[in-house]
Amino acid sequence: MPEWATPYDAETAKLDALLHDMGESEWRAPVRLRWFEDERAVERETTVAGVIGHLMTVDGLVATALGLPDPLGADAPPGTPGPTRRTEAYWRAAGKEPGRLATHRPWREQSYALIRTVSFAGGGAGELLVPYGSLQLPMCDSFLDRAFGCWVHAGDIADAVDYPYEPPSARHVHQLIDLATRLLPTTLAHRRRAGLASPAQKLVEAGAPGRTLHLEVEGSGGGHWYIPLDSPAALGAKEHTVAHIALDSTEFCQLAAGHVSPEEAAAGQDGEREAIRDVLFATASLSRL
Repeated sequence: MPEWATPYDAETAKLDALLHDMGESEWRAPVRLRWFEDERAVERETTVAGVIGHLMTVDGLVATALGLPDPLGADAPPGTPGPTRRTEAYWRAAGKEPGRLATHRPWREQSYALIRTVSFAGGGAGELLVPYGSLQLPMCDSFLDRAFGCWVHAGDIADAVDYPYEPPSARHVHQLIDLATRLLPTTLAHRRRAGLASPAQKLVEAGAPGRTLHLEVEGSGGGHWYIPLDSPAALGAKEHTVAHIALDSTEFCQLAAGHVSPEEAAAGQDGEREAIRDVLFATASLSRL
């Protein structure tokens, strides 16, 4: 198994164990999904079965990129829809309350198929591109993204049915945080073009060091990351740091999941206020349904 697939393998196994422990009535328990969109917190209520259907549907983006069947089948929206449109299509097709039989086994069998396929595909599989609507991620990053989604929504389910649930291992948390930090420069650029972030202050040539924010993530799976602020092609460099944010790893992941707002994130902050705000809001905007 590729190293980048191990967090997905671990998180799907943990969620599967939780689902096996649940009674039939708990599959209909209401679950509140939360994310951050258009500068505000958004909520959507579904059921435990609806969450598993959502995970299966978004994992289907990875499946089709690997040549596996699309779990939506004929109900798949045309074109290259992202996770939200695919999920809405699934929920419409499944009716108000998709049940355990329609979701648990198909989701788990698909997750096994994904892991088997990339394990036998060879080293080049990690570079295959997976379309997420307007965004594309390499297969290796898509598996990390799906591991993060599985962990976040497993926590949503556990909260809804009052079950204890453990976070990923420190090694896997580090991989998930690293993915988020690598997405931040491009996210900042998109937000800047949309007028949602402060203008670039000092453009540099691709690969050259530029204005940098030092992100320090403390606790399990933490570390130090240097985020280029003015261009995704620039190099984040310690000696060009203009701002510093310190966050606990759990808090950072909750922010990236859209479960806490940028204003609520308990961050230690120092340096340029606009840069700090831009990075906190960009982190929250990584979240989605």
